[in-house]
Amino acid sequence: MATETPNSSASAPVVTRFAPSPTGFLHIGGARTALFNWLFARHYGGKALLRIEDTDKKRSTQEAIDAILDGLDWLGLDYDAEPVFQSHRAERHAQVAHQLLETGHAYKCFATPEELEAMRAEQRANKQPMRYDGRWRDRDPSEAPEGAPFAVRLKTPVEGEATIEDHVQGAVSVKNEEIDDYIILRADGTPTYMLAVVVDDHDMGVTHVIRGDDHLNNAFRQLPIYHAMDVIEGGWAVPEYAHVPLIHGADGAKLSKRHGALGAETYRDEYGILPEALFNYLLRLGWGHGDREEITQAEAIELFELSGVGKSPSRFDLKKLENLNGHYIREKNNTDLAPLVAKRIGEHADISLLTEAMPVLKTRAKNLDELAEGAGFLFAKRPLKMSEKAAKLLDDDGRARLRSVSDALSSENNWTIEALEASTKALAEELGLGLGKLAQPMRAALTGTTTSPGIYDVLVLLGRDESLARIDAQAA
Repeated sequence: MATETPNSSASAPVVTRFAPSPTGFLHIGGARTALFNWLFARHYGGKALLRIEDTDKKRSTQEAIDAILDGLDWLGLDYDAEPVFQSHRAERHAQVAHQLLETGHAYKCFATPEELEAMRAEQRANKQPMRYDGRWRDRDPSEAPEGAPFAVRLKTPVEGEATIEDHVQGAVSVKNEEIDDYIILRADGTPTYMLAVVVDDHDMGVTHVIRGDDHLNNAFRQLPIYHAMDVIEGGWAVPEYAHVPLIHGADGAKLSKRHGALGAETYRDEYGILPEALFNYLLRLGWGHGDREEITQAEAIELFELSGVGKSPSRFDLKKLENLNGHYIREKNNTDLAPLVAKRIGEHADISLLTEAMPVLKTRAKNLDELAEGAGFLFAKRPLKMSEKAAKLLDDDGRARLRSVSDALSSENNWTIEALEASTKALAEELGLGLGKLAQPMRAALTGTTTSPGIYDVLVLLGRDESLARIDAQAA
């Protein structure tokens, strides 16, 4: 396995890139890839770059580009240059393809679609590997009909093997004969993905390619382009590779939407997850540092090394994410947290009141929706809508107890938790009841539910007038 060094060339700064295709949202796997690239660059004081691989014009959308940029920004991943759009660089990609063609590292292939399909059909029938058979590799282009369309194929090595010292997978070797002469420039003159990636990584100065291990085979297909261009003009060093195992669901199956393979914006908007929680959770999906579970961004930058990435697929567990989110909710500054909750409540939310309520609301909440739901009683209008369980507490006995509570609290001028608790306990003793027999109908009358923060916290947050008005409304 490759040793943990910032770069094979001690003088070269680390440069990483995240290169999503804008055909959808920033999904969990992509977000983790972005995170690992960003952390590695930040750890070594290098550059983190962003490339939008939008060459598939039929599937690439501006909406997806915006979602990816928004998701990265929300996670706190900033970049050291403006995004590079691969579609803007087609002329440069074609230029390299022609250099390879002119120097004999690539050749013109005049095989028609019908001929190629017949070739594949024969390979299927003979149960052979599906790959181009090199039929135009050594033929003279003059043998083709005049004006016939052609693709440009890379002339890949046919003997020996290639080895990659991967930072995660270790030493991986592939026989060169397994890599066919693939197309680098289509018949319509457009470059293919395999060529564009190599040219862009070289031109952007990328020193480390950190990506999913589903791209490991691509690395071996890309090596011949680096080697050929290094021969042609020099300076085309192969980047160091780190192919990270993919993320699976909690059941060990390939990650899908039912497991949580959703966009970062979905976790923010629909699940009420904080960015620092998702950052921390993605960090721990396949990377570890001892037994540490809760790691801040600053600590992650200090600690992140590729040697901490495991070889086995990690498992995405929404419950673990929510538990971690609960930790960050409790840690978050109340002034910062309240506006996030207010957005989920609506225009009638009072941020100053929410800020005051946060310490008692966030003790058990695992997401922003639970916080908003828990805060709902603060802004409810009379008459309160009662849950089924709450309504059962407001029977004849419950209403009678509320009348006693109203009398006791109406004479209480010191509206503090301590004073209200003393008054309520004294009333319970006077009536010969357990405190819960008073607190339960009080909670129902004050919140419309059977679950809420401590009853005295509720009384203080609602204030004297509103508390007594709600109690009286249900005591009648």
